[in-house]
Amino acid sequence: MIPINKYCVINEIKEQSQTESGLMLSASDSDKFRYKKGKVVKEGTNVDCVKSGDMIYYDKAAGFEMLIDNVAYTIILERDIVLVL
Repeated sequence: MIPINKYCVINEIKEQSQTESGLMLSASDSDKFRYKKGKVVKEGTNVDCVKSGDMIYYDKAAGFEMLIDNVAYTIILERDIVLVL
């Protein structure tokens, strides 16, 4: 699998959200956050800022899902990545 240009293939990471006081947030509360966490599976041919294996935060409205070899991946553009951990 080789993404072309500025596209990145990522796996979305489901996080349990917790407040500073230790309260667990529900899924509906977590959906209010603008960004999701993911792991880069493969970076595109012209991607400069991330590499395979990087943990990232990206805009939850960005990209699309694709089924490749019966595995669901999210495909996003490099510009939708806001933070590399």
